[in-house]
Amino acid sequence: MESTDIQIPCLSSLGDSSYLPCNPPQTSTNKSCPWATSSTVVPVSFADVMSEQLIHSLVEKDEEILKSNQEKESKLELLTDEPDCSSDFLLAQMLQREYDLEQDAELERKEKKFNAGSKVSVSFKNYRRVPQNMISDDESTDDDLDETKQEDTFEIAERQSPIVGKNGISRQGNTITTKHDLVRCARRNAHRLMEFPPGIITGDGGGFDMQLSNHVYNKLKVHSISEGRRSNKLHDKREKSTADQAVDPKTCLILYKLVNREYLESVSGCISRGKEACVFHAFGGQNSEKVIPSECAVKVFKTTLNEFKNRDQYIRDDYRFKERFNKQNSRHVIHMWAEKEMYNLNRMRKAGLLCPEVVVLQKHVLVMSFIGSESKPAPKLKDAKLSISSLSDAYIQTIEIMKRMYKICNLVHADLSEYNLLWHKDQVWVIDVSQSVEPNHPQALEFLMRDCNNVIEFFKKHFLPNIMTAKDLFKEICGISLPGEGAELLSQIQNYEKEEELLAHGKSDKTDSFEILFAKCQQQSNEKKLQKDENPNGKQ
Repeated sequence: MESTDIQIPCLSSLGDSSYLPCNPPQTSTNKSCPWATSSTVVPVSFADVMSEQLIHSLVEKDEEILKSNQEKESKLELLTDEPDCSSDFLLAQMLQREYDLEQDAELERKEKKFNAGSKVSVSFKNYRRVPQNMISDDESTDDDLDETKQEDTFEIAERQSPIVGKNGISRQGNTITTKHDLVRCARRNAHRLMEFPPGIITGDGGGFDMQLSNHVYNKLKVHSISEGRRSNKLHDKREKSTADQAVDPKTCLILYKLVNREYLESVSGCISRGKEACVFHAFGGQNSEKVIPSECAVKVFKTTLNEFKNRDQYIRDDYRFKERFNKQNSRHVIHMWAEKEMYNLNRMRKAGLLCPEVVVLQKHVLVMSFIGSESKPAPKLKDAKLSISSLSDAYIQTIEIMKRMYKICNLVHADLSEYNLLWHKDQVWVIDVSQSVEPNHPQALEFLMRDCNNVIEFFKKHFLPNIMTAKDLFKEICGISLPGEGAELLSQIQNYEKEEELLAHGKSDKTDSFEILFAKCQQQSNEKKLQKDENPNGKQ
């Protein structure tokens, strides 16, 4: 078979021309295409075209090209479905676009509400962050989708009802409809009901022809307003006041600052909850300025006065806080309450009494040393299981604590009981001294008598022999002997405090002020009667 020469396009553009020995290019005799430049035709031998090796190479090249195209398409799909989130700049751009779209949607809603049914409309187009032509179909807002939804009964009734003009009257033939029409007003009230806040459950009124009278709608509106105010009040109270466990956002911020300043390493759970505060266990930090115990007790005072409303009687007459006391500012009172406990603990600590050591005070958060071991708090005296000898030691130590507090620390605990005494390492520790007052307080003796009754009653319940009475304990501590028992003794103490207060203010007359005023009133009334008897006609 003779070989003949034919002309085919050169395949060197495929990247591998080893199998196609191309002859030198020749000038094409074809005319140039008016739309594109014609490719150069190179003559190739027919034997080279028919070789199997060339065919295999061409098939392999086609498969490689097809495979590369498929990989590019898959990469494009991945880019469109799940965009690359490794770049912070790209994430910032995506978030900014989402914010811009939300802002534009809000502007569009405001624009529709502002224009309503007015003939002259105002456009907020200049304030849009994303131009309208740059929003794709995937980013369509909910307002665009609402255009295709089915009309509810409110929209149908509004379209079918006659239009009432500015004069308030609509005429259709012989029928006259006013803006006070019962059916029209009832449907309008039902429509307004659907616009109540989310907290008011109204149901789907658009599914049927719902009508509400003015009386019912006004009642529901008043209820909605009152519920809104109540929810706002609860929300404000939840943020600004402490909750059940005494931790609100402000308290969390204070605890975070204590950890950040290395006063604390971490704060554990709640170990005690009372009427005035909650106590949390914490691990001490490594502060360079102060030596901090390995375990601490964080006392968070409650900023609400719901459970302990008579705090003011312990602060109002205390000379240390008398000038700063303001009953109207409850949070300021709590801060003074925490400050008072810090001062009392420091005074007791200097006198050698067993009580927690103050680490730091931040507003209403007091950090103290932890009484206990291995994150387990020491039991209260009421919960401790004591033998007769241990109970006798606890009694002697408690009496000694009360004496030293009154005579050395110049303090009356004012809330001493088995709930505020801890039993740790065979010793009695005193806690909760925020309400402690000085003996010159107007009610100090009353508080002392109450402490004596609480202590003696506790040891009596445990049948401890050879204990003194509350009256004897009161006399031994303060050195004041008054007659009577029980309520009579308490009355004598109150009278004694009144006399001492009068003497402290420089008044020697110890007569009750009520009796003085009553005598003056009687004298004035007698004088008026005498004047009337002398002038029966009322002449001066």
